[in-house]
Amino acid sequence: MQSFRLEKIGDPLAERDVTPPVPGPGSVAVRVEAAGICHSDAHYRSGESPTGELPLTLGHEVSGVIAAVGDGVPASRVGERVCLHYLVTCGRCYYCRRGLEQFCEQGQMIGKHRDGGFAEQIVVPERNALRLPELVPFEHGAVLMCSAATALHALRKARFAAGERVAVFGVGGLGMSAVQLAIALGALDVYAVDRDPAKLRAAESFGAIPVLASAEDPVQTVRSHTDGHGVDVALELVGHPDTVRAALLSLGPTGRAAVAGIGDLPVSIHTYREIIGTEAEIIGVSDHTRAELELLLDLEARGRLELADVVTEQIPFEIEALNERLDRLDAYSAPVRTVMTRAPS
Repeated sequence: MQSFRLEKIGDPLAERDVTPPVPGPGSVAVRVEAAGICHSDAHYRSGESPTGELPLTLGHEVSGVIAAVGDGVPASRVGERVCLHYLVTCGRCYYCRRGLEQFCEQGQMIGKHRDGGFAEQIVVPERNALRLPELVPFEHGAVLMCSAATALHALRKARFAAGERVAVFGVGGLGMSAVQLAIALGALDVYAVDRDPAKLRAAESFGAIPVLASAEDPVQTVRSHTDGHGVDVALELVGHPDTVRAALLSLGPTGRAAVAGIGDLPVSIHTYREIIGTEAEIIGVSDHTRAELELLLDLEARGRLELADVVTEQIPFEIEALNERLDRLDAYSAPVRTVMTRAPS
């Protein structure tokens, strides 16, 4: 089968013909219909974020149709439309028993530690294949598995409550979902901060207040809009020291900055003036849980999320196009979200 694989850090992905995986006991084989191209994939290719043993098939935003099942899985699941929870966990360790599956002692992420969905087929445990409602397109199901799920987890980690003000720093695929979720969950105001006017126009169409960071100081602008009080929650989705600091400085007293952007540069913080004096919090955000995916699928099926403006580009499963989009992600010039999709059969 066709598979797009990372064979050497820093090199373009390579198209390879590999043996299709066979589902073992408790597992399912999924024919991939859509696979999102995430900024994390660019980080894995460049080595900014480490992966498992190479060669490795990337791709962790995946949806498709169950093509075969292993022993112990009902045969009735064959043909079911599904999207894939990308964290493969044991369910038994200390962290899994506490509901912290993203820290599973044996945990693996598809497309990072084990082969992912940039391929014709993928095998995962049955519990990782969530039923995709008929009303939800494959491309939307794929994106829900990462960007929307991480945005929801970030809001939850920040203890967001209805009636609070939120600032979202970076309105790419993850940030656009964060804007919609914050509004759907009852935010008083949502400020969308980015350097791209087109992305800000899309965020504004969802009800956000746009802040063009390339033309104005985002901290001053957010504070001016809030009569100097700042926001209650700031989501940092870029991974750059400047945006981490801006998220922190945009907070009012007891505000919470949830940091989900991946970066490798240190951040300078004045502990008294910027944290202690206002009782501000900086909170790390890592992945999400399966239960949060169930909520997202329900919200999408009920029309509470609008992913048509998040999935701004669909391309066929072609290696040249995939590497070109990863190059653009490295240069921070990619569309909001690109998804590779199969042609209808």
